[in-house]
Amino acid sequence: MRQTIIAGNWKMYKTVAESVDFVRQLLPRLEPFSNVERVVCPTFVALAPVADVLRGSAVKVGAQNVAFNKEGAYTSQIAPGMLQGLVEYVIIGHSEARKYLGETDEDINKKAKIALEYGLKPIIAVGESLETYEAGQTAAFVGGQVRAALSGISAEQMASIVIAYEPIWAIGTGKNASADLANQIISGAVRGTVRDLYGDAVAGALRIQYGGSVKPDNMADYMSQPDIDGALVGGASLKLDDFTKLVEAAAQVK
Repeated sequence: MRQTIIAGNWKMYKTVAESVDFVRQLLPRLEPFSNVERVVCPTFVALAPVADVLRGSAVKVGAQNVAFNKEGAYTSQIAPGMLQGLVEYVIIGHSEARKYLGETDEDINKKAKIALEYGLKPIIAVGESLETYEAGQTAAFVGGQVRAALSGISAEQMASIVIAYEPIWAIGTGKNASADLANQIISGAVRGTVRDLYGDAVAGALRIQYGGSVKPDNMADYMSQPDIDGALVGGASLKLDDFTKLVEAAAQVK
């Protein structure tokens, strides 16, 4: 049985003070939904104080990225060892990092490997552009991203990995893939690719999220799909009521 996982990606929002205040209010709201794994991913400057507030609770903390170097002269980067003790999860390969930071499939693979080496659990994001989708190339493109991200990763290590399917054309646009379409892509291009690489058992145990304009009014539809095991949420995770409703919907459906 795969445990549902809802992760809030706060992107470049909330000051340190706002982040701390937010999780203090959020924590009691999320406590009742113990059948769902709940994760918040603040900015780097807020990780330590947010982790302090949530330490000992069931709400986990994630980082929004990590460098693929252990240390060195890499101005602006965050090494995996710096995240140890602060976070359990780290988002890797988000489309915004691919676009704005020029991250490649090779970079994402290296980040996944070093995160695992340091005991961090990668949430690996994959997804296609509108042009790729309209050209009917989604399955090949997303499957290729999955293969590249997982290159050299063992079947045993897969137990620590979450994959998030986020069609780029649905992130922050108000558009979203229908629940049926998202499930179809996740089942085939993502879980199917993992099945080809590792077999039925690993593919069946892998948790796969959907992301892209997820809101309280469409959450239940996504969570009712058999291959969708949660959500990587952007804008809706920044609002107390919305994030609570998302987790509540997932807890009720799953």
